[in-house]
Amino acid sequence: MEKKKKKKSNKKRNIIIISILVLIVVALSLKFVSSSGVKPVEVTVEPVAKREIVHKVTASGKIQPEKQVEISANISALIMEISVEEGDSVMMGQHLISLDRMRYEAASEQALSRLKSAEANLVKNTAMRDRAEKLFSEQLISSQEIESSTASFQLAESDVEMTRASLKSAMDDLSKTSLLAPSNGIVTEVRKEEGEMALGSMFQADVIMSIADLSKMEVNVDVNENDVVSIEIGDTSEIEIDAFQDTLFYGVVTEIAHIAQTAGLGTQEQVTNFKVKVRMIDVPEGIRPGMSATANIVTDKRVNALAIPIQSLTVRPVGSEKQMFPDKGVPENESEERSKAKVQEFEELIFILADEPGGVLRNGELSKPEGLDKIKSKGDTKYVHIRPVTVGISSETHYEVISGLEEGEEIVVGSYRAISKDLSHNRTVITSKDSEENQKGFRIQIGGSSKSEN
Repeated sequence: MEKKKKKKSNKKRNIIIISILVLIVVALSLKFVSSSGVKPVEVTVEPVAKREIVHKVTASGKIQPEKQVEISANISALIMEISVEEGDSVMMGQHLISLDRMRYEAASEQALSRLKSAEANLVKNTAMRDRAEKLFSEQLISSQEIESSTASFQLAESDVEMTRASLKSAMDDLSKTSLLAPSNGIVTEVRKEEGEMALGSMFQADVIMSIADLSKMEVNVDVNENDVVSIEIGDTSEIEIDAFQDTLFYGVVTEIAHIAQTAGLGTQEQVTNFKVKVRMIDVPEGIRPGMSATANIVTDKRVNALAIPIQSLTVRPVGSEKQMFPDKGVPENESEERSKAKVQEFEELIFILADEPGGVLRNGELSKPEGLDKIKSKGDTKYVHIRPVTVGISSETHYEVISGLEEGEEIVVGSYRAISKDLSHNRTVITSKDSEENQKGFRIQIGGSSKSEN
Protein backbone atom coordinates (compact mmCIF):
# COMPACT_ATOMS: atom_id res chain seq x y z
CA MET A 1 0.00 0.00 0.00
CA GLU A 2 2.82 2.38 0.84
CA LYS A 3 4.41 1.72 -2.57
CA LYS A 4 1.13 2.51 -4.35
CA LYS A 5 0.81 5.74 -2.40
CA LYS A 6 4.36 6.71 -3.33
CA LYS A 7 3.69 6.01 -7.05
CA LYS A 8 0.54 8.13 -6.96
CA SER A 9 2.42 10.91 -5.18
CA ASN A 10 5.25 10.83 -7.77
CA LYS A 11 2.77 10.83 -10.66
CA LYS A 12 0.92 13.79 -9.18
CA ARG A 13 4.18 15.68 -8.69
CA ASN A 14 5.24 15.07 -12.30
CA ILE A 15 1.90 16.38 -13.56
CA ILE A 16 2.30 19.54 -11.48
CA ILE A 17 5.87 20.10 -12.74
CA ILE A 18 4.81 19.72 -16.38
CA SER A 19 1.89 22.10 -15.86
CA ILE A 20 4.17 24.72 -14.28
CA LEU A 21 6.65 24.34 -17.16
CA VAL A 22 3.93 24.85 -19.77
CA LEU A 23 2.65 27.96 -17.98
CA ILE A 24 6.16 29.44 -17.76
CA VAL A 25 6.85 28.80 -21.45
CA VAL A 26 3.55 30.41 -22.44
CA ALA A 27 4.18 33.41 -20.17
CA LEU A 28 7.67 34.00 -21.51
CA SER A 29 6.48 33.57 -25.11
CA LEU A 30 3.91 36.29 -24.53
CA LYS A 31 6.58 38.45 -22.98
CA PHE A 32 8.83 38.16 -26.04
CA VAL A 33 6.11 38.92 -28.57
CA SER A 34 6.62 42.38 -30.03
CA SER A 35 4.04 45.06 -30.59
CA SER A 36 3.37 43.63 -34.07
CA GLY A 37 2.61 40.21 -32.60
CA VAL A 38 5.64 38.40 -34.14
CA LYS A 39 8.10 36.44 -32.05
CA PRO A 40 11.62 37.96 -31.97
CA VAL A 41 14.33 36.25 -34.01
CA GLU A 42 16.94 34.47 -31.92
CA VAL A 43 20.44 35.64 -32.92
CA THR A 44 24.03 35.35 -31.77
CA VAL A 45 25.99 38.56 -31.29
CA GLU A 46 29.57 39.55 -30.57
CA PRO A 47 31.46 42.86 -30.31
CA VAL A 48 33.53 44.14 -33.23
CA ALA A 49 37.24 43.76 -32.44
CA LYS A 50 40.61 44.18 -34.07
CA ARG A 51 42.69 41.25 -35.24
CA GLU A 52 45.26 40.17 -37.80
CA ILE A 53 43.79 39.28 -41.19
CA VAL A 54 45.78 37.23 -43.68
CA HIS A 55 44.40 36.76 -47.19
CA LYS A 56 45.39 33.48 -48.82
CA VAL A 57 44.86 31.95 -52.24
CA THR A 58 44.51 28.18 -51.99
CA ALA A 59 45.38 25.91 -54.91
CA SER A 60 46.22 22.23 -55.36
CA GLY A 61 48.92 20.62 -57.44
CA LYS A 62 51.88 18.24 -57.52
CA ILE A 63 55.40 18.19 -56.11
CA GLN A 64 58.05 18.41 -58.83
CA PRO A 65 61.84 18.91 -58.86
CA GLU A 66 62.98 22.40 -59.81
CA LYS A 67 65.38 20.82 -62.30
CA GLN A 68 64.64 17.57 -64.10
CA VAL A 69 66.44 16.31 -67.19
CA GLU A 70 65.17 13.60 -69.49
CA ILE A 71 67.94 11.57 -71.12
CA SER A 72 67.25 10.46 -74.70
CA ALA A 73 69.35 9.30 -77.65
CA ASN A 74 70.10 11.44 -80.69
CA ILE A 75 70.86 8.38 -82.77
CA SER A 76 69.09 5.06 -83.27
CA ALA A 77 70.95 2.09 -81.86
CA LEU A 78 70.60 -0.89 -79.55
CA ILE A 79 71.14 -0.23 -75.84
CA MET A 80 74.18 -2.28 -74.89
CA GLU A 81 74.58 -1.22 -71.26
CA ILE A 82 72.81 0.85 -68.59
CA SER A 83 75.29 1.50 -65.81
CA VAL A 84 72.90 3.08 -63.24
CA GLU A 85 69.63 2.16 -61.58
CA GLU A 86 66.67 4.13 -60.23
CA GLY A 87 67.61 5.92 -57.02
CA ASP A 88 71.34 6.14 -57.84
CA SER A 89 73.08 9.49 -57.36
CA VAL A 90 75.05 10.67 -60.39
CA MET A 91 77.59 13.43 -61.04
CA MET A 92 77.86 15.67 -64.07
CA GLY A 93 79.76 13.86 -66.86
CA GLN A 94 79.23 10.39 -65.37
CA HIS A 95 78.70 7.58 -67.90
CA LEU A 96 75.07 6.39 -67.94
CA ILE A 97 74.26 4.41 -71.11
CA SER A 98 76.24 2.69 -73.86
CA LEU A 99 74.72 2.24 -77.32
CA ASP A 100 75.87 -0.11 -80.11
CA ARG A 101 78.97 1.55 -81.66
CA MET A 102 79.79 -0.80 -84.55
CA ARG A 103 77.88 0.94 -87.33
CA TYR A 104 79.03 4.40 -86.25
CA GLU A 105 82.67 3.30 -85.92
CA ALA A 106 82.51 1.95 -89.48
CA ALA A 107 81.00 5.21 -90.71
CA SER A 108 83.80 7.17 -88.99
CA GLU A 109 86.49 4.99 -90.62
CA GLN A 110 84.89 5.44 -94.04
CA ALA A 111 84.78 9.20 -93.56
CA LEU A 112 88.44 9.20 -92.48
CA SER A 113 89.42 7.16 -95.57
CA ARG A 114 87.58 9.56 -97.88
CA LEU A 115 89.35 12.46 -96.24
CA LYS A 116 92.76 10.90 -96.86
CA SER A 117 91.85 10.30 -100.50
CA ALA A 118 90.62 13.87 -100.91
CA GLU A 119 93.77 15.25 -99.32
CA ALA A 120 95.96 13.16 -101.72
CA ASN A 121 93.92 14.42 -104.65
CA LEU A 122 94.39 17.96 -103.40
CA VAL A 123 98.19 17.48 -103.29
CA LYS A 124 98.11 16.20 -106.86
CA ASN A 125 95.97 19.08 -108.13
CA THR A 126 98.12 21.60 -106.27
CA ALA A 127 101.24 20.38 -108.09
CA MET A 128 99.44 20.43 -111.44
CA ARG A 129 98.27 23.99 -110.85
CA ASP A 130 101.77 25.18 -109.87
CA ARG A 131 103.29 23.57 -113.01
CA ALA A 132 100.62 25.06 -115.23
CA GLU A 133 101.22 28.52 -113.81
CA LYS A 134 104.97 28.21 -114.52
CA LEU A 135 104.37 27.08 -118.10
CA PHE A 136 101.81 29.82 -118.63
CA SER A 137 104.28 32.43 -117.42
CA GLU A 138 106.71 31.16 -120.10
CA GLN A 139 103.84 31.31 -122.62
CA LEU A 140 104.14 27.58 -123.29
CA ILE A 141 100.45 26.79 -122.61
CA SER A 142 97.20 28.58 -123.34
CA SER A 143 95.00 30.42 -120.84
CA GLN A 144 92.38 27.70 -121.19
CA GLU A 145 94.76 25.11 -119.78
CA ILE A 146 95.71 27.28 -116.82
CA GLU A 147 92.05 27.90 -116.06
CA SER A 148 91.32 24.17 -116.17
CA SER A 149 94.13 23.33 -113.76
CA THR A 150 93.00 26.08 -111.36
CA ALA A 151 89.41 24.77 -111.39
CA SER A 152 90.63 21.23 -110.69
CA PHE A 153 92.62 22.53 -107.71
CA GLN A 154 89.56 24.35 -106.30
CA LEU A 155 87.38 21.24 -106.69
CA ALA A 156 89.96 19.13 -104.89
CA GLU A 157 90.17 21.72 -102.09
CA SER A 158 86.38 21.74 -101.74
CA ASP A 159 86.29 17.95 -101.66
CA VAL A 160 88.73 17.97 -98.74
CA GLU A 161 86.52 20.40 -96.78
CA MET A 162 83.42 18.31 -97.46
CA THR A 163 85.04 15.05 -96.37
CA ARG A 164 86.35 16.73 -93.22
CA ALA A 165 82.78 17.79 -92.38
CA SER A 166 81.57 14.22 -93.03
CA LEU A 167 84.23 12.87 -90.72
CA LYS A 168 83.24 15.39 -88.04
CA SER A 169 79.59 14.33 -88.32
CA ALA A 170 80.52 10.65 -88.17
CA MET A 171 82.69 11.22 -85.10
CA ASP A 172 79.86 13.16 -83.45
CA ASP A 173 77.44 10.27 -84.04
CA LEU A 174 80.02 7.90 -82.61
CA SER A 175 80.41 10.03 -79.48
CA LYS A 176 76.63 9.93 -78.95
CA THR A 177 76.73 6.19 -78.46
CA SER A 178 77.89 6.99 -74.93
CA LEU A 179 75.34 9.03 -72.92
CA LEU A 180 76.68 11.08 -70.00
CA ALA A 181 74.94 12.79 -67.08
CA PRO A 182 74.32 16.47 -67.95
CA SER A 183 74.06 17.51 -64.28
CA ASN A 184 74.20 16.27 -60.70
CA GLY A 185 71.11 14.52 -59.39
CA ILE A 186 69.32 11.27 -58.73
CA VAL A 187 68.02 8.81 -61.31
CA THR A 188 64.27 9.04 -60.81
CA GLU A 189 63.14 6.80 -63.67
CA VAL A 190 64.58 4.26 -66.12
CA ARG A 191 62.18 3.56 -68.96
CA LYS A 192 64.17 1.10 -71.11
CA GLU A 193 66.17 -2.07 -70.61
CA GLU A 194 69.43 -3.34 -72.09
CA GLY A 195 68.82 -4.85 -75.52
CA GLU A 196 65.97 -2.48 -76.43
CA MET A 197 66.22 -0.04 -79.30
CA ALA A 198 66.83 3.64 -78.59
CA LEU A 199 65.06 5.64 -81.28
CA GLY A 200 66.92 8.84 -82.05
CA SER A 201 64.81 11.72 -83.34
CA MET A 202 65.11 15.50 -83.59
CA PHE A 203 61.35 15.96 -83.34
CA GLN A 204 60.18 13.50 -80.67
CA ALA A 205 62.49 12.42 -77.87
CA ASP A 206 62.59 8.73 -76.97
CA VAL A 207 63.26 9.12 -73.23
CA ILE A 208 65.47 6.43 -71.74
CA MET A 209 65.81 7.78 -68.18
CA SER A 210 65.21 10.88 -66.05
CA ILE A 211 67.55 12.65 -63.65
CA ALA A 212 66.35 15.18 -61.05
CA ASP A 213 67.82 17.21 -58.24
CA LEU A 214 65.60 16.18 -55.31
CA SER A 215 67.25 18.67 -52.95
CA LYS A 216 65.36 21.48 -54.67
CA MET A 217 61.63 20.87 -55.00
CA GLU A 218 58.66 23.01 -56.00
CA VAL A 219 54.89 22.77 -56.04
CA ASN A 220 53.16 23.27 -59.38
CA VAL A 221 49.61 24.42 -58.63
CA ASP A 222 46.65 25.50 -60.77
CA VAL A 223 45.33 28.90 -59.68
CA ASN A 224 41.94 30.15 -60.85
CA GLU A 225 41.92 33.20 -63.12
CA ASN A 226 40.02 35.20 -60.48
CA ASP A 227 42.77 34.65 -57.89
CA VAL A 228 45.94 34.76 -59.98
CA VAL A 229 45.73 38.56 -60.37
CA SER A 230 46.45 38.97 -56.64
CA ILE A 231 49.56 36.76 -56.67
CA GLU A 232 53.03 38.20 -57.16
CA ILE A 233 56.45 36.62 -57.48
CA GLY A 234 58.03 36.52 -54.03
CA ASP A 235 54.79 35.88 -52.13
CA THR A 236 55.20 33.43 -49.28
CA SER A 237 53.14 30.27 -49.09
CA GLU A 238 52.16 27.55 -46.66
CA ILE A 239 52.46 24.08 -48.19
CA GLU A 240 50.52 21.02 -47.07
CA ILE A 241 51.65 17.66 -48.46
CA ASP A 242 49.18 14.78 -48.26
CA ALA A 243 51.95 12.30 -47.46
CA PHE A 244 53.16 14.39 -44.50
CA GLN A 245 50.10 14.72 -42.28
CA ASP A 246 49.94 17.50 -39.66
CA THR A 247 53.17 19.06 -41.00
CA LEU A 248 53.32 22.53 -42.51
CA PHE A 249 56.05 23.56 -44.96
CA TYR A 250 56.84 26.97 -46.40
CA GLY A 251 57.70 28.21 -49.86
CA VAL A 252 58.06 31.22 -52.16
CA VAL A 253 56.31 31.92 -55.47
CA THR A 254 58.96 31.82 -58.20
CA GLU A 255 56.97 31.71 -61.43
CA ILE A 256 53.50 32.68 -62.68
CA ALA A 257 52.35 31.48 -66.09
CA HIS A 258 51.35 34.07 -68.67
CA ILE A 259 49.24 31.64 -70.70
CA ALA A 260 46.07 30.08 -69.30
CA GLN A 261 45.14 26.42 -69.36
CA THR A 262 41.45 25.81 -69.97
CA ALA A 263 39.68 22.59 -69.01
CA GLY A 264 36.22 21.62 -70.30
CA LEU A 265 36.28 24.22 -73.07
CA GLY A 266 32.79 25.05 -74.32
CA THR A 267 30.99 23.24 -71.49
CA GLN A 268 29.36 24.39 -68.28
CA GLU A 269 32.33 22.95 -66.37
CA GLN A 270 34.83 25.15 -68.22
CA VAL A 271 37.60 26.27 -65.87
CA THR A 272 40.49 28.61 -66.65
CA ASN A 273 43.61 28.21 -64.54
CA PHE A 274 47.17 29.49 -64.53
CA LYS A 275 50.21 27.47 -63.51
CA VAL A 276 52.04 28.88 -60.50
CA LYS A 277 55.32 27.46 -59.17
CA VAL A 278 56.11 27.63 -55.45
CA ARG A 279 59.67 26.74 -54.43
CA MET A 280 59.95 24.85 -51.14
CA ILE A 281 62.32 26.42 -48.60
CA ASP A 282 62.95 23.24 -46.58
CA VAL A 283 62.67 19.93 -48.43
CA PRO A 284 61.83 16.98 -46.12
CA GLU A 285 63.48 13.60 -46.45
CA GLY A 286 61.42 11.01 -48.23
CA ILE A 287 59.67 13.45 -50.53
CA ARG A 288 58.96 12.13 -54.03
CA PRO A 289 58.05 13.83 -57.31
CA GLY A 290 54.34 13.57 -58.08
CA MET A 291 53.09 13.78 -54.49
CA SER A 292 49.87 15.75 -54.03
CA ALA A 293 50.14 19.08 -52.23
CA THR A 294 48.13 22.20 -51.44
CA ALA A 295 49.65 25.68 -51.43
CA ASN A 296 48.11 28.49 -49.37
CA ILE A 297 49.70 31.56 -50.95
CA VAL A 298 49.69 34.65 -48.71
CA THR A 299 48.82 37.60 -50.96
CA ASP A 300 48.03 40.28 -48.37
CA LYS A 301 48.15 40.89 -44.64
CA ARG A 302 46.59 43.42 -42.25
CA VAL A 303 47.80 43.81 -38.67
CA ASN A 304 45.45 45.17 -35.98
CA ALA A 305 42.61 45.60 -38.47
CA LEU A 306 38.94 45.99 -37.56
CA ALA A 307 37.34 42.67 -38.47
CA ILE A 308 33.97 40.96 -38.70
CA PRO A 309 33.18 37.25 -39.16
CA ILE A 310 32.52 36.26 -42.77
CA GLN A 311 29.06 34.89 -41.97
CA SER A 312 27.94 38.24 -40.52
CA LEU A 313 28.17 40.03 -43.89
CA THR A 314 25.10 39.91 -46.11
CA VAL A 315 23.59 41.76 -49.07
CA ARG A 316 20.36 43.76 -49.30
CA PRO A 317 18.90 46.14 -51.91
CA VAL A 318 19.95 49.75 -51.41
CA GLY A 319 17.31 51.51 -49.28
CA SER A 320 15.93 48.25 -47.91
CA GLU A 321 15.05 50.03 -44.64
CA LYS A 322 12.35 51.93 -46.56
CA GLN A 323 10.93 48.80 -48.19
CA MET A 324 11.05 46.36 -45.30
CA PHE A 325 9.04 46.88 -42.16
CA PRO A 326 9.95 45.45 -38.77
CA ASP A 327 8.74 41.92 -38.10
CA LYS A 328 6.88 41.66 -41.42
CA GLY A 329 9.58 40.94 -43.98
CA VAL A 330 8.92 41.75 -47.64
CA PRO A 331 5.48 43.17 -48.60
CA GLU A 332 3.53 41.28 -51.23
CA ASN A 333 3.83 44.04 -53.83
CA GLU A 334 7.56 44.30 -53.16
CA SER A 335 8.35 41.01 -54.92
CA GLU A 336 6.43 42.25 -57.97
CA GLU A 337 8.37 45.52 -57.99
CA ARG A 338 11.67 43.64 -57.79
CA SER A 339 10.75 41.38 -60.68
CA LYS A 340 9.83 44.42 -62.79
CA ALA A 341 13.05 46.27 -62.00
CA LYS A 342 15.66 45.52 -64.64
CA VAL A 343 18.57 46.91 -62.64
CA GLN A 344 18.69 46.81 -58.86
CA GLU A 345 21.58 48.09 -56.76
CA PHE A 346 22.71 46.08 -53.76
CA GLU A 347 24.89 46.96 -50.80
CA GLU A 348 26.92 44.92 -48.35
CA LEU A 349 25.81 45.32 -44.74
CA ILE A 350 25.73 43.83 -41.29
CA PHE A 351 23.12 43.95 -38.50
CA ILE A 352 23.87 46.05 -35.42
CA LEU A 353 22.25 45.23 -32.05
CA ALA A 354 20.31 48.20 -30.60
CA ASP A 355 18.10 48.92 -27.59
CA GLU A 356 15.44 50.81 -29.57
CA PRO A 357 14.26 51.35 -33.16
CA GLY A 358 16.31 53.83 -35.18
CA GLY A 359 17.58 54.98 -38.53
CA VAL A 360 20.40 53.76 -40.76
CA LEU A 361 23.92 55.17 -40.55
CA ARG A 362 25.03 55.34 -44.17
CA ASN A 363 28.10 57.29 -45.35
CA GLY A 364 28.26 59.12 -42.04
CA GLU A 365 24.63 60.32 -42.21
CA LEU A 366 21.80 58.91 -40.10
CA SER A 367 18.59 58.37 -42.06
CA LYS A 368 15.11 58.23 -40.57
CA PRO A 369 12.82 55.63 -42.15
CA GLU A 370 9.14 56.44 -42.54
CA GLY A 371 6.89 55.15 -39.75
CA LEU A 372 9.73 55.06 -37.23
CA ASP A 373 7.61 56.97 -34.69
CA LYS A 374 4.96 54.23 -34.89
CA ILE A 375 7.38 51.63 -33.56
CA LYS A 376 7.34 51.63 -29.77
CA SER A 377 10.11 50.01 -27.81
CA LYS A 378 8.88 47.76 -25.05
CA GLY A 379 10.79 46.89 -21.90
CA ASP A 380 14.12 45.20 -22.54
CA THR A 381 13.29 44.33 -26.17
CA LYS A 382 16.32 44.32 -28.51
CA TYR A 383 16.34 45.47 -32.13
CA VAL A 384 18.71 45.23 -35.08
CA HIS A 385 19.66 48.05 -37.45
CA ILE A 386 21.21 47.50 -40.85
CA ARG A 387 24.64 49.07 -41.26
CA PRO A 388 26.21 49.35 -44.73
CA VAL A 389 29.95 48.65 -44.55
CA THR A 390 32.95 48.66 -46.86
CA VAL A 391 35.15 45.58 -46.55
CA GLY A 392 38.69 44.90 -47.73
CA ILE A 393 40.66 41.68 -47.76
CA SER A 394 39.41 38.50 -46.16
CA SER A 395 40.93 35.58 -44.30
CA GLU A 396 39.36 32.15 -43.97
CA THR A 397 37.10 33.43 -41.17
CA HIS A 398 37.00 37.26 -41.19
CA TYR A 399 36.63 40.34 -43.39
CA GLU A 400 38.62 43.52 -42.92
CA VAL A 401 36.28 46.49 -42.30
CA ILE A 402 37.43 49.66 -44.04
CA SER A 403 34.51 51.87 -43.05
CA GLY A 404 31.05 51.76 -41.47
CA LEU A 405 31.82 50.24 -38.05
CA GLU A 406 33.50 51.16 -34.79
CA GLU A 407 35.34 48.88 -32.40
CA GLY A 408 33.11 47.49 -29.65
CA GLU A 409 29.78 47.69 -31.52
CA GLU A 410 27.77 44.49 -31.17
CA ILE A 411 26.88 42.81 -34.45
CA VAL A 412 24.83 39.76 -35.36
CA VAL A 413 27.00 36.77 -36.29
CA GLY A 414 24.39 34.01 -36.43
CA SER A 415 22.40 32.15 -37.34
CA TYR A 416 22.91 31.95 -41.10
CA ARG A 417 19.16 31.84 -41.76
CA ALA A 418 18.56 34.88 -39.57
CA ILE A 419 21.21 36.96 -41.33
CA SER A 420 20.43 35.89 -44.87
CA LYS A 421 16.64 35.80 -44.69
CA ASP A 422 14.79 36.58 -41.45
CA LEU A 423 16.32 39.85 -40.26
CA SER A 424 15.37 43.30 -41.51
CA HIS A 425 15.87 46.83 -40.26
CA ASN A 426 14.35 47.44 -36.77
CA ARG A 427 13.42 43.77 -36.42
CA THR A 428 13.03 42.61 -32.80
CA VAL A 429 15.51 39.96 -31.69
CA ILE A 430 16.53 37.93 -28.71
CA THR A 431 20.16 37.03 -28.19
CA SER A 432 21.40 33.52 -27.47
CA LYS A 433 22.71 34.77 -24.13
CA ASP A 434 19.26 35.96 -23.05
CA SER A 435 17.75 32.70 -24.23
CA GLU A 436 20.18 30.70 -22.08
CA GLU A 437 19.38 32.86 -19.03
CA ASN A 438 15.66 32.27 -19.58
CA GLN A 439 16.20 28.53 -19.80
CA LYS A 440 18.25 28.70 -16.61
CA GLY A 441 15.33 30.51 -14.98
CA PHE A 442 13.03 27.71 -16.09
CA ARG A 443 15.21 25.16 -14.34
CA ILE A 444 15.36 27.22 -11.13
CA GLN A 445 11.59 27.70 -11.01
CA ILE A 446 10.91 24.06 -11.78
CA GLY A 447 13.38 22.97 -9.14
CA GLY A 448 11.72 25.27 -6.57
CA SER A 449 8.27 23.89 -7.43
CA SER A 450 9.42 20.33 -7.08
CA LYS A 451 10.94 21.05 -3.69
CA SER A 452 7.79 22.73 -2.46
CA GLU A 453 5.79 19.75 -3.65
CA ASN A 454 7.99 17.41 -1.64
